[in-house]
Amino acid sequence: MSTSNAAVKTLFERTRVSRADETVFVLKVVLAVAICALGGYLALSGGWLGASIGVLLLAAIYTHMVELQHQCLHHSSFRRSRLHRPVGIVLGLPLLTSYSHYRVQHLQHHKYLGTPDDSEFFGFDTRQPLTRGSLLRSTLSPERLVLVAGDVLASCRGTWTYKQGTIGDRPRRHVIAEYRLFAVATAVAVALCFSGHGRAVLVLWLIPLLVSIPIHFLLELPEHVLCDTDSTDVLRNTRTISGSWFSRWFTNGNNFHVEHHAAMVVPINRLRERHPLARELAVHTEHSYVTFFLKVAKEAHRNSRRRSG
Repeated sequence: MSTSNAAVKTLFERTRVSRADETVFVLKVVLAVAICALGGYLALSGGWLGASIGVLLLAAIYTHMVELQHQCLHHSSFRRSRLHRPVGIVLGLPLLTSYSHYRVQHLQHHKYLGTPDDSEFFGFDTRQPLTRGSLLRSTLSPERLVLVAGDVLASCRGTWTYKQGTIGDRPRRHVIAEYRLFAVATAVAVALCFSGHGRAVLVLWLIPLLVSIPIHFLLELPEHVLCDTDSTDVLRNTRTISGSWFSRWFTNGNNFHVEHHAAMVVPINRLRERHPLARELAVHTEHSYVTFFLKVAKEAHRNSRRRSG
């Protein structure tokens, strides 16, 4: 076997979740909860500056929790598969991200990446030309919250259906139950507002939820944009970013996206071991998020000038 073939085999090799992998994930969840507590304390008890920092901290950590939820989707967090859904539901609750809906659509994304059937939960068409206007609209758009509201309403009525393909009866029941949970959480928030706790609801949930929209968009954007989106080869249609220790933690290893698509059941904390291989084999690689966003800004500026000219 040639060196190149051996490298590809290693990059795509599957790995089971170990006790150490499980411990790493649990510690990440514990840290996220601690940061939530700090953000909540600042948001409620600080002055305007402390409250602002607290709200931003909550928005950021809620987004980070969706990245932790993403690992649960792939059943690569715990050795016991049944733990993934309850933990994933809790992690997605602050940003109203249904674990079961996200899972079925995201696994479909992995299966059909590079084909017209790809329909990522992220909701941004990476095949469209990048312009300053399209980036700004997508960064600030509350469209996902509108779609969630529709899913919650349909689930409460019992009429929810999956529109991106097929779904089994059991996953459908799970999705409906989770959106009904969101309805209950929203009703509790409204009741708290009417009982004199409106400020707490505002700074602990509503404002962080809205602030998370641009954070989440920018976090997900690097995965496939400006890659060879018509190719089904993950070494061509996906990007890997070396990143800093902070970006690796904040994205929960989502910077190693080529590595993740090559072997999606590998625990996230193990992907860094494969990064040298991905940098060697993949077409689209970056050293940092800064270099990536500079490339995006340059492309958007060029396309905008072409359209205006």
